Amino acid sequence: MRKVALITGGGQGIGRAIAIAFAQEGYGISIADIHQEKGLETLERLRPFTEDAIFMKVDVSKQEDVDQWIERTHSDLGSIDVLVNNAGIMHNTDVLELSAEQFQRVISINLGGTFHCSQAAARIMKAQDNGGAIINISSTRAAMSEPNTEAYSASKGGISSLTHAMAISLGGYGIRVNAISPGWIEVRDEGSYSHSEIDRSQHPVGKVGKPEDVAAACLFLASEKAGFITGQNLTVDGGMTVKMMYLEE
Repeated sequence: MRKVALITGGGQGIGRAIAIAFAQEGYGISIADIHQEKGLETLERLRPFTEDAIFMKVDVSKQEDVDQWIERTHSDLGSIDVLVNNAGIMHNTDVLELSAEQFQRVISINLGGTFHCSQAAARIMKAQDNGGAIINISSTRAAMSEPNTEAYSASKGGISSLTHAMAISLGGYGIRVNAISPGWIEVRDEGSYSHSEIDRSQHPVGKVGKPEDVAAACLFLASEKAGFITGQNLTVDGGMTVKMMYLEE
């Protein structure tokens, strides 16, 4: 029986790559994104792989938007088997100037959206014989930072903690919950950038990551091969966070 994967922030970048990867594996696809035009563009890119694909404009920080998306997906596509919480924003501002509203907006979308979508999807997964899999896109920024990334880093740290909490709460319903922490992932179109030797050498694998690297990890965590894995955080960063860096004088 055909399974269904839901992807938030599926209109571009990592989210679009995830949607395409699942479509290529025969999944029905439901995309949520706040950008209508980008979401519809992703939908067109899925057409060669599946006819069972829908898009809905959703602000994941709004519970009513999320509930409508989940209900429509279940009604139109028949099941909810995999949820990938990818939607997220950044607001990098001097920590002494960052407003409460700016901070809260990042938290509401990145962390609040992950919770809202997971909760709504889990209510349906619970009633299914095969349970389901939830995959949260965290970040290596949950464990390491650059200046003025407080809101984003806090939201991603929250996602990592939310992952293991929900894995315990939902495990009895046959729902696995895991996270992926991408490192440097190049989301620009190929040919519009070039990486220096220093860029590449920061990664033990010798290259900067691509959205497809994250998509491949999502496919694994959603699969039966990962059936004994839950509450974990898979770092996909080419080894960057385990490589010691020294500044030359």
